[in-house]
Amino acid sequence: MLFDLLRHARRLALLFSFCASGLASAATPVLDEGYRRIGGIEQWVSIQGQDRKRPLILFLHGGPGNPLSPFAKTLYGDWARDFVLVQWDQRGAGLSFARNPGQAEQALSVDRMVEDGLELAAQLKKEFGGRPLILMGSSWGSALGVHMVKRQPELFAAYVGTAQMVSASANGEASYRQTLALAEAAGDNATVAALRRIGAPPHRDPRAFGVLRRAIRAQEAKTCTPAPRDWWQPEARYQSAEAEAASEAGEEYSFLQFVGMAGDGMLSTLNLPALGPQYRVPMHFIQGEQDLLTPLAVTQRFVDSLQAPDKSLTVVPLAGHDPNPPLLAAQWRLLQTLKTTPVR
Repeated sequence: MLFDLLRHARRLALLFSFCASGLASAATPVLDEGYRRIGGIEQWVSIQGQDRKRPLILFLHGGPGNPLSPFAKTLYGDWARDFVLVQWDQRGAGLSFARNPGQAEQALSVDRMVEDGLELAAQLKKEFGGRPLILMGSSWGSALGVHMVKRQPELFAAYVGTAQMVSASANGEASYRQTLALAEAAGDNATVAALRRIGAPPHRDPRAFGVLRRAIRAQEAKTCTPAPRDWWQPEARYQSAEAEAASEAGEEYSFLQFVGMAGDGMLSTLNLPALGPQYRVPMHFIQGEQDLLTPLAVTQRFVDSLQAPDKSLTVVPLAGHDPNPPLLAAQWRLLQTLKTTPVR
């Protein structure tokens, strides 16, 4: 443990020395959008920051076919004053899928996605002076992120997971049970009937996940602060007919790769506790109190089991699984503490 603390202290010292040096020199903005060779194919990456010496954040989107890139400047644009923000359309999603339509004939795997993410992280660390990144994963991206920091911790200063996925069995069972109980308590007979028809997971019909997801959104809408409508207005680059068609095709492809045609997709392999409890980077988690897809109790047990240089779980009232103002505010507050954490 002492060795891990010292290793982490060196990473933090390197990260924050760049921030301090930036205060003494003129800020150099960075805006870089384009395709990068990652995992043998071209994948879309955008980098934005008002000062390239600021800490880097690599976002891992959910789905896995739901990139944040079309909405990133609306959701996170103000963060570019304090951080360098990196959005990545993962293999099979968004503009990366549009660039590689042949991907539709190939299978996705967790291991391939993890290797893609680590290759990008290594590129970024090299390009930005060797300093480690803050890795932020949400939903599917949170599963990817935990694998990444476990496999190559030297690339990262900290991990931040929102709507953390833990395991297919634990998340699936708790999600179904809690959603059904809420629908029954509300007298929502149609939703109760739909959920009883699909039964408890694991599911072999890919449509079952969509039935459960719609029920979750309906229940969360009753208790959560809604996201502003303009959050989900894509940037002009993503509004062309070609971009929209590619986005829809990528989302459908990634969804089927995630759940599988017979319950045998990437989701079925998800089991983060099997990776072991020890992590060499700080592990921080932000959880909507009303999240029914990745329920709080499952996340709490996972966090309690971890051994890391530092760890925390922030529970956010009036928030569910999807991004909304309370969740983003909690992320921002946590990032400010990471940026100013003294070296131990």
